[in-house]
Amino acid sequence: MMRLCKFILLLVMMIGLTSCRDQNKTVDSTRSPQGEVEDASVAYSKYEDPIVIRVGFKVPDSRLNTGDSNDNNPITRYLESITNIKVVHSWEAKGEDAFNQKAQLAIDSNDLPDAMVVDRDQLKKLIDNDMIEDLTETYNVYGSDLIKDMYNSTQGEALSDASRYGKLYGLPNVAIDADSPVLLWVRQDWLDKLELQAPQTFEDIENIAKAFIEKDPDGNGKRDTVGLSGYKNIIYGTKPLVNGLDAVFSALHAFPTNWIKDNAGNIVYGSITPETKQALAKLADWYKRGLLDPNFALYKETQEPIITGKSGMFFGPWWMPYYPLSEAVALDTKAEWRAYAAPLDESGKFVAHLAPVTDRYLVVRKGFEHPEAIMKQLNVFTRLERRQDPNSEEVKKLDDFSAQTGIQLRAYYPFDLLIDYSDAIEKHYADIQQALHGKIDPDTLNPDTRLIYDQWVEDTEQPKKDLEGWKAANAYKYGVAVLTSTAIEGVRGVFYGNTQLMKSKWTELQNLESETFLNIIVGDSPLSDFDVFVAKWKSLGGDEITKEVAETVKLK
Repeated sequence: MMRLCKFILLLVMMIGLTSCRDQNKTVDSTRSPQGEVEDASVAYSKYEDPIVIRVGFKVPDSRLNTGDSNDNNPITRYLESITNIKVVHSWEAKGEDAFNQKAQLAIDSNDLPDAMVVDRDQLKKLIDNDMIEDLTETYNVYGSDLIKDMYNSTQGEALSDASRYGKLYGLPNVAIDADSPVLLWVRQDWLDKLELQAPQTFEDIENIAKAFIEKDPDGNGKRDTVGLSGYKNIIYGTKPLVNGLDAVFSALHAFPTNWIKDNAGNIVYGSITPETKQALAKLADWYKRGLLDPNFALYKETQEPIITGKSGMFFGPWWMPYYPLSEAVALDTKAEWRAYAAPLDESGKFVAHLAPVTDRYLVVRKGFEHPEAIMKQLNVFTRLERRQDPNSEEVKKLDDFSAQTGIQLRAYYPFDLLIDYSDAIEKHYADIQQALHGKIDPDTLNPDTRLIYDQWVEDTEQPKKDLEGWKAANAYKYGVAVLTSTAIEGVRGVFYGNTQLMKSKWTELQNLESETFLNIIVGDSPLSDFDVFVAKWKSLGGDEITKEVAETVKLK
């Protein structure tokens, strides 16, 4: 796998600030008596005296083999050199689950580092127990224009999601709009060889899958190819990844694992709706006919049949060329993959569930003397990540380090919190198209976009010569191209997080759901067991949890 919503009104940010929290003077950081920043460089200004911040750190998969450590390496040393802020790791954890456990332990024991990234439920608990700083003033005064522009691209939703009663308690990440829709990726060379039409409908997908299985598209004389790959847990629910079957549900207006509003405006759990039953019936039929990979539930790594060249179709977001398709093409350079907005619903619309605008938040321990230092850190590494850092000589050294070691700079930022424009992907694509068609000078493209443009041009001139460039070129040529040319009917959930009863009941209900869905699809249970599941789900606490969710949404 790749080392890969909203409920409150627009936050009314404080204006006319009269005092500054920064008790340790910074260079060029004066403000007028009305509290307005006189010099915009305050967002990036360097402390005259050193500041130390202690953080919870998520250890990346990449390993430093240069004699450096997680909190003392070329990346951390550069950030310290331009801020005079030394970052010390209070604790470290490798992997998402381990990090969340460490963060939860810190919260439960009331032993917070100065700053750390938390999820939605953890943010709620921290606010409820008055354990974190109100960052409203800190953000207004010290937030960079770049950060503010990115948050503004969500029309206020990101900041609202991190706020309560008009106060900002966390600096949120921003979900990329393009990451939500699930596309159908197809072996185009097989499609062309068998003279098949591009897929749009369920029937199209069925016909293609059948042909891919029966007509030896790889030409090896064996019946060993797979029509459609699948994910053993069926769906991802919120943020799609490789092989999830979410698109099948969405095309039937089913949104399992998400809290949605039905046609009558009532809040319902998407996994128990009649539309979900209909989608399960479709998948069970595909499995019975062999159209859905008979072994989809058995793979240790869901991407295996794609990488090994056995699969002809799979569902995934726009960035699939980055992974796993880059590895598939490395093993078979003749493989050509294209993305399609399919299946469409019965009225010909492409329906997609939209992920919440944010789900992680950078928080600051209550009483920490310099909350603005956390804001400054976010400013500088976001500027670096978005290729807008003016210190070109030092950035070149960091780029060289990254190229030599294979380590991404972001892996050693103090916080695992990347921020971008919500429509960043579409912006890149639109600007690249302008440059390709001679409407703008490529030299006017921002650094991020120019890099993708160069990779696009190089891959067009010499296809697959450089697979690193091929990744971005094909993700944009085919994945993003489909997204920008397709009218998407988006459906957003109304609630994310946990209620009180979920804490004791949700694991049991989730297990019941996943077992029922899988058993129905593979034929171990009849479709009628869905109705048994719904009744049991409700009696085991589902009805009460639905009431809790409805009350919570009503209060927002």
